Amino acid sequence: MTDEKPRSHGRLAISASLRPRELMTDTPALKGAWRARIVTLFPEAFPGTLGLSLTGKALQEGRWALETIDLRPFGIGRHRNVDDTPAGGGAGMVLRADVVASALNQAAVGTPVDRARWPVVYLSPRGRRFDQATARAWAAADGVTLLCGRFEGVDQRVLDHYAVEEVSLGDFVLTGGEIAAQAMIDAAVRLLPGVLGNAASTEEESHSHGLLEHPQYTKPQVWEGREIPPVLMSGHHGEIEKWRRAEAERITRERRPDLWEDHLSRQR
Repeated sequence: MTDEKPRSHGRLAISASLRPRELMTDTPALKGAWRARIVTLFPEAFPGTLGLSLTGKALQEGRWALETIDLRPFGIGRHRNVDDTPAGGGAGMVLRADVVASALNQAAVGTPVDRARWPVVYLSPRGRRFDQATARAWAAADGVTLLCGRFEGVDQRVLDHYAVEEVSLGDFVLTGGEIAAQAMIDAAVRLLPGVLGNAASTEEESHSHGLLEHPQYTKPQVWEGREIPPVLMSGHHGEIEKWRRAEAERITRERRPDLWEDHLSRQR
């Protein structure tokens, strides 16, 4: 274990540190900037796609900050073991409660106790499904801590002790939580003020009003014999909005009957 200052992202050498490692630190985070802290066995997986495009630009501008807490230095013994065999037998390995607890304690330094202001989440296929409402709630918080699972999961006792919320990216299983973490952070970060530039973009896209997004078109006006719907070229904004709404409802009804039923129940 070393007590060195965190190095900037991009260096080839990686040393173990119990401090959160802030990534892409060329520009300090602005005061009050939203923060994501990731507890992971693979800190080198970040920022990954989060360092690209608009989220990457916002990261460099200090509009939000990304920190990783490497789970390995908290491991037990000479080999820094972080896992052990499951109690009661079974295949695979389970992340130890004491190891994860030490990492979560480090991740909690300087964060609000109120979970509404700073959610603490374990990325798990058995958790409630991540959705746009969750992304909005996280974006409205001060930041979020995400625990990336590996192997067969995490000792239940540490999840219960820290009242960790379990959230799933979808009804499938990944080898670890890092990909899910990037997807969820991206969904939250793009809702932060100034990240997208055009605030209207987040109001018009899928799930913003409980419906899937209407079809989009651009030049050329005719392609492979297919023409842009004439109403979109009419310049009549009222008719355009009416068409987009009708298309959003049609697509939601056909593709996501579950969302359509939720939408109808809210209208009643």
